[in-house]
Amino acid sequence: MEKKLTKSASDKKIMGVCGGLAKYMDKDSNLIRIIAVVLAVLTGGSLVIAYLIAGFILPEGE
Repeated sequence: MEKKLTKSASDKKIMGVCGGLAKYMDKDSNLIRIIAVVLAVLTGGSLVIAYLIAGFILPEGE
């Protein structure tokens, strides 16, 4: 079975991107969210733009 990166419909807080990424990487979604917040602060918000783009581009998963 081929792995596909999708947004999570069941594990979402805002748009489901971190939940989908966590499922794709087989990691805990809270860990992915913490890393995303830290990187967003360190990069001056450019990760927020990438998150929003991914939220609109990625298909809805399960």
